[in-house]
Amino acid sequence: MDVATLRDYCLAKPGAWADNPWGHEHPVVKVHEKIFAFPNQTSLGIKAGATREVADEWLDRYPEGARVMAYIGRSGWNELDYAGIPDDELREAVDESYRLVVSRLPRKHRPDGWDA
Repeated sequence: MDVATLRDYCLAKPGAWADNPWGHEHPVVKVHEKIFAFPNQTSLGIKAGATREVADEWLDRYPEGARVMAYIGRSGWNELDYAGIPDDELREAVDESYRLVVSRLPRKHRPDGWDA
């Protein structure tokens, strides 16, 4: 997996759009005004679980390729390395992050075509 492929996968989600609020090399991906993916050159930041305990399952499965994200990790966000984690699992992580973020949006801000 590479950052361009993963970014395209994220942007294919209903209502997804790229934003670069901090001027980094790679933009974040949002739905409405909420970030659901932080793609960068070697890893992906995602909402890995509704709680820290659920997100910790990634750390247990991939101790060399998953870590708690700085600053927002206590809220269930992890950083997953592209190397060492299968592509299909990275896509599933994006799907789950998107689902978790959209499901918390008010109904009027949820995009058409997303499924819970």
